[in-house]
Amino acid sequence: MAETVSPITRQVTKEDQETWTPSIDIRLEDVEDCLVYDRHGVSIPFKKLYQDRKSVIIFVRNFLCYSCKEYVDDLSKIPREALEDADIKLVVIGQSAYHHIESFCLLTGYPHDMYVDPARCIYQKLGMKREETFTDSAHASPHVKSGLIMGQMKSIWRAMTSPLFDFQGDLHQQGAAIIAGPGSHVHFAHFDTNRLDHMPINWLLQLAGVQQTLDFSDKPNIIHV
Repeated sequence: MAETVSPITRQVTKEDQETWTPSIDIRLEDVEDCLVYDRHGVSIPFKKLYQDRKSVIIFVRNFLCYSCKEYVDDLSKIPREALEDADIKLVVIGQSAYHHIESFCLLTGYPHDMYVDPARCIYQKLGMKREETFTDSAHASPHVKSGLIMGQMKSIWRAMTSPLFDFQGDLHQQGAAIIAGPGSHVHFAHFDTNRLDHMPINWLLQLAGVQQTLDFSDKPNIIHV
């Protein structure tokens, strides 16, 4: 039986920031014309998301992934005013069909911009990982509260009860976090190595210029899945 991953609820400290994986080099020019789709199926070039101002762009594994769902749960707690004061856009990108965006936003309470890259054009061209790698030195996401077994059970149940029964993306695809813009300038980029390798949200916001520090240590709301 797989070992259950213990819940992690600690806050991100300065020491965490100094020891996390450094930024990697990527070229947004290689993916700027890839199309992403909104909840209505309307497509725009990827570059539209960061061309005019700095954006924090989160690529999630798939919308059924329990760790991605809990990470977006915490992203939903970011006040719109905190982003507006720093003139920053927050964007989540998945790899499902666009039909799943609405239900995922309702499930997580996520109020900010969300798009999908169903062809995985950006995922592939930027070289995001497609298999999971776990190491002793890896940092687990401070935003994932469910253990492995319970989390997977939640994912399976959501797949079975979804009106559109599919896996909502490639199950092996890993995600990423990018801070970019205005233009094609990349301030920071991190490619996840596994489902728990998310960048701490407070650190991303601080790197992007948000002054407010948020508290994610409260007990998560009970959501029936």
